[in-house]
Amino acid sequence: MTAEMNRYADFEGLREQAVSLRREGLSRRQIRDRLHVHNNDILSRLLEDEPPPEWTKRPRAKDELRDRARELRLQGMTYDQIQVELGCSKSSISLWVRDLPKPECKRTPEEASEIARRGWEATLRRREEERQAVKRAAHDGIGALSERELFLLGVGLYWAEGTKDKPHARRERVVFVNSDPGMVRVFTAWLDLLGVPVERRTYSLMIHETADVPAAELYWAGLLDVDPTRFGRTTLKRHNPKTVRKNTGADYRGCLVVRVLGSADLYRRIEGAWCGIVGAVRDPLPGKRT
Repeated sequence: MTAEMNRYADFEGLREQAVSLRREGLSRRQIRDRLHVHNNDILSRLLEDEPPPEWTKRPRAKDELRDRARELRLQGMTYDQIQVELGCSKSSISLWVRDLPKPECKRTPEEASEIARRGWEATLRRREEERQAVKRAAHDGIGALSERELFLLGVGLYWAEGTKDKPHARRERVVFVNSDPGMVRVFTAWLDLLGVPVERRTYSLMIHETADVPAAELYWAGLLDVDPTRFGRTTLKRHNPKTVRKNTGADYRGCLVVRVLGSADLYRRIEGAWCGIVGAVRDPLPGKRT
């Protein structure tokens, strides 16, 4: 530190300049660049006891919660009670109020357990509300899809979930397999966009042998608005007794297989479009890099 201080012989004069600039509303970085002081320790000493200007303080979403938590703590509330009142985590409350006096404990272990349970339920509710709010905002931000957007989306969707051609096994045919109803609906909308007639589409199931196959076929047929008799032979997956399956119950409907007959040309278009997308990402337009 002494060697570094020798670079600033007139320390008090430099401090006067730093304090003056601080009171004018400059940030640490601006003062550093203005005075050419690039040692953080020296800069901190120059600005000692000088609060930062308001504009440099970033507003935080939890400031109001923090102030309210401190008020409740001063009223004698425990972490559990504050958690129930505000719906925030006890770890956050602890950070906010740890410098305040601890209230006297006036409850039984059973009461404390009940308060903790209600506090955790409040936290889970708050988290779920936040989760759903993010999803709603993302949903509303999509709006209507243009034909080009749907085309590009369909190409990426197929390349992720569809059958691909291999040099060692020529498979130039369009076969899409998925268990997500939303994915299937987007894919069939994409086929509609490309003008693939429904007569060239065939359907079948891949499903565990313990599932309700007829019910699953009715579900997928209803989703696609097609006659269940158009479904081909079901592929049954044998159950391994050593594994514990999670995909069980009434909501398990297996995977739907959508095949497009005579689709070699369509497959080549898909592969070509995908290569075009990859090339566009690899060589972005000037000024468009994010």
